[in-house]
This record gives sequence, structure tokens and C-alpha cells, in this order.
Amino acid sequence: MGRLITVVGNSGVGKTTLTRELCRLGSFVTGLEQHAERPFQKLFSLDLKRYALANQVDYLLLRAEQEQIIRQSPGVGLQDGGLEQDFYVFTRHFYNLGYLSVDEFQLCQRLYTRLRAALPLPDLIISLQAPLSVIAERYEKRGRRLEIARLADLGELQALLDDWLAQVQGIPVLRVDASADDLGFSGEIERIIGEIHETLKVFGDL
Repeated sequence: MGRLITVVGNSGVGKTTLTRELCRLGSFVTGLEQHAERPFQKLFSLDLKRYALANQVDYLLLRAEQEQIIRQSPGVGLQDGGLEQDFYVFTRHFYNLGYLSVDEFQLCQRLYTRLRAALPLPDLIISLQAPLSVIAERYEKRGRRLEIARLADLGELQALLDDWLAQVQGIPVLRVDASADDLGFSGEIERIIGEIHETLKVFGDL
């Protein structure tokens, strides 16, 4: 069964950048966020309350489907974000903003619980960390055409992320300093790869 690594962090901190850099250096199965490709993401950006539930259900299912593909592969897979971040951070955030009703949030919670019960927990979480001021500056510069999270949301997203990570049990968490202006993570990449090898007991080419 394949091993699963999730790369988590605030919007704009560098999850996709690190995931792609790791894939450049090793052979990983990948599961990316697919902002532009998801069927409800643009609709959600135009009508937040109408499409919030459909968007979150789609993302939770996408993450589970990506995990299933990774688990069926013989190697190691990487996700930028992942099932836990999509539920514990983004679904909760959209509920707090009023985009999801109580019943809609509980439906997402039921779906998440069923999906996670059917799939093993990640084997490793890589948590990207940086000061909020750095994340905000990076977020403004990335120029992604389709954004749901706003600059004003980053503080609450970080609080939700920290709250979830504080409750994680049974999964190793590798914390990575993402505050440096280094798009290739050159100061951390060797340590990250070494930790992946050590934690997953995978040696040779990934």
C-alpha cells in the first residue's frame, strides 16, 4: 500500500510550491488542490452561500479519491492540503463566515467522518509555518486568478490550522520554516527529504 504525505499550511504559504519541488527531486504520486479545475470553485466565488456546500462536498470527495489513488500505488504520494485541512480549516472557516448553515456543516462533517473511517490516516504531515505578515505578503503577490480565501481571512485560517494541528495524534508532524523568501525551499529541502526517508523508512529513490 502506498504511503501518504500531506503538506499543510495557510493560503499562500507555499504548499503547492513545496509539493512540486519535492516531486521534481523524487518520484511521488501527487494530489494537488486543482483550484481552476474544480466544477464549483468559480461558482462559489460568485455566489458564496449558494455554492459553498457543493464546493466543500466536491473537495472532500476529491481528497478522498486522491488518497485512494495514492494508497493503491506502490510508492509515496504527496497532497498539498488534504482531507483534514479541507474539513478542519476551510469547511469550518466557511461555516464561521455563514456560507454554510448548521445543517450543511453537519453534512460535511458526516461526509468527512465516513471518508476518513474508510481510509487510513496520513503517514506524515508536513506543516509549513511562517509569520502571518509574511504569508499575507506572499498571498498578495501570487496573483492566482481564482481565490476563495481573502487577505482578511488569513488570521482565522491560521488559528483553525493551529487548533487542528494541536489535536493531531498518531501522525508524525514535520514543521518546516517557510518564512524565508526562497521559492525552492533550498534551505530546508534536504532536511525534509531526510525526514521523509526516516519517518516512512523509505530508502533509495522515492
